[in-house]
Amino acid sequence: MKALVAIKRVVDYNIQVRVKADGSDVDIEGVKMGINPFDENAIEEAIRLKEKGIVTEIVAVTIGAATHQDILRHALAMGVDRVTLVETANSLAPLAVAKVLKAVVEREQPSLILLGKQAIDDDAGQTGQMLAALLNLPQATYASQITIADNQASVVREIDGGTQTLSVSLPAVITADLRLNEPRYVKLPNLMMARKKPIETLPLDSLNLSLTHSVQQLKVAAPPERPAGVMVKDVTELLSKLRTHEGLLP
Repeated sequence: MKALVAIKRVVDYNIQVRVKADGSDVDIEGVKMGINPFDENAIEEAIRLKEKGIVTEIVAVTIGAATHQDILRHALAMGVDRVTLVETANSLAPLAVAKVLKAVVEREQPSLILLGKQAIDDDAGQTGQMLAALLNLPQATYASQITIADNQASVVREIDGGTQTLSVSLPAVITADLRLNEPRYVKLPNLMMARKKPIETLPLDSLNLSLTHSVQQLKVAAPPERPAGVMVKDVTELLSKLRTHEGLLP
């Protein structure tokens, strides 16, 4: 069984992002970048399935400029077998990303397609669902546990008030939640060896896709600063302030 994992390059989750002075976008100049955390869970799950003998080959794919090779190297260091960069200088909306991934899936013919449930930069959480719809494949989102047997994937996902278990036939699209696993620590020797491994590069134009920019980003702004808190001496004063200043109580 072949598994394909789609990954995205984002600002490291430990970094406090800054907005450009003109408000056009987030400033990533000189900022540490890395694999989207949810995508790293997807990679880890594919590797664990391979260690169990269920998956035989893992292919990781990302979309972006040549600088995106760094996350592909990281995926190789984790244990991915092959990596592909669909190279483009343009920023793509989720639907366009799903169309590109559809072309890669049709080229690779994997039995299992894994993605993170969302990206931490735009928090869209749409690509996996759109990809499943374009491929006309079953999907299971927000997976916290995956079990594969008899060409079926049993997926446990958290919902309001508990958990839900879905059974989908393969091939299928599954999106990973953080609770799915704990990604392994990548050792330096593995990173050094990953530098020597080949990265397949596909120019976006070579896929012969018709991509329209359906989403336009108008402005980016930092959230307003929260006002300073107020100290109160007792519950009575607290209730009084809630009534008179906040309007939160009747």
